[in-house]
Amino acid sequence: MARLKKPHPRRAATLADVGREAGVSTMAASAVINGGQTSSRIAEPTRRRIIAAAERLGYRRNAAAHALANRRMNTIGVVSIFSGGGFNHYFLEIFNGILVGAAQHEQNTTVFSLNDWNEVQSRLTQFCDGRIDGMILIGTPFRPSDVALPGHTPFVSIHANHPLPGVRNIESDEERGAYELIKHSLNLGHRRIMHVTGPHSDVGVRRRIRGYKRALADAGVAFDPALVLPGQYNAESGREVLRAWFATRKKHALPHLIFCGSDAIALGCMEVLTERGLRVPEDVSVAGFDDTLAARMTVPPLTTVRQPLREMGRMAVEELLARIENWETKPAAKPVIFPTQVVLRSSLATVPAPTKQTP
Repeated sequence: MARLKKPHPRRAATLADVGREAGVSTMAASAVINGGQTSSRIAEPTRRRIIAAAERLGYRRNAAAHALANRRMNTIGVVSIFSGGGFNHYFLEIFNGILVGAAQHEQNTTVFSLNDWNEVQSRLTQFCDGRIDGMILIGTPFRPSDVALPGHTPFVSIHANHPLPGVRNIESDEERGAYELIKHSLNLGHRRIMHVTGPHSDVGVRRRIRGYKRALADAGVAFDPALVLPGQYNAESGREVLRAWFATRKKHALPHLIFCGSDAIALGCMEVLTERGLRVPEDVSVAGFDDTLAARMTVPPLTTVRQPLREMGRMAVEELLARIENWETKPAAKPVIFPTQVVLRSSLATVPAPTKQTP
């Protein structure tokens, strides 16, 4: 039996095809289709013939070639860490804002993922190979001495751990947010307040701890370092840290409140409290930080400190596009600081009396 030939996929029409179909040169076809300077010298009948030929052939302008000719891809890059099995609500909130901002300015968005920030030096050069006009860095931990950013690409950062030369950082007033939450909790009668944090190498964690300690000091409540438990910004870390505390606490009193460094940590802590037969907030109150979708979906809904993550993502796009348009202008050295807000929900209540103890 004769072997059937596979049909060849139809290739896209080129400007040369349009020129042949219209009986003109490729240069003339390009001038009309792409609006070149010489198009004004082409007679109107010829112009109409070229446009009709392009329509018959279904010609579509090569966007990449056009962008290269104009030295703009109309695409911004986003870099963040994607590791572990947990869903990253923090990134989702920021990225939502980035997409909104990009759409408003008719920009495309490309996400570049890293398993570890140690990869950043080699990977950034690869990412900034001409496919994007600028890049947004989310949650970078490295110092300026650790990484040399590609000099031909504009950058903006969100929650950078260290200021980067030539890079405008966008952050939030984390210390104030932590202070206001703890101050409100103290007014509800909470005194034994545990703080499950993110990694202490993170400047945001240190700011939240400062706010926590300052609120205790203003209320005349002694700071107990044993109640500050370091972890990571995910639910699994919240589970591990609180399980370890229960395993070693012996007869120590339960905390009145567990203040978590992120909503994800709070989710893990709430799971462990349920495992121990403890109710939120009747036995132990819980609060988070970020005000992600997760905070609104917990049972009970989670009291938290709202970082305006979507607005921060949208602002990052505005700052980056301004940097792209004015590449020669030195960016402002001061960061953009967004206010935080305590969002009260039913996971935080007045201190129960007496406090329930577990076996």
